[in-house]
Amino acid sequence: MIERYIKLYVVEEVVSKNTVKLKLPASIKIHLVVNVSRVVRYREPMKGQKVKELKPAEINGVKE
Repeated sequence: MIERYIKLYVVEEVVSKNTVKLKLPASIKIHLVVNVSRVVRYREPMKGQKVKELKPAEINGVKE
């Protein structure tokens, strides 16, 4: 199963009105500066909403 989103990450810097720099672990092999269209604001689950518990990702034997 391919996840649509990776997980929560911090926006480290707003580079321009169209790009942001993310604080990502070194194990994720993408460019740190991304277009804002790729970033989704996190929203808390609504009251009564079922929340799927996610397991930590394991990359090359290292859990994140």
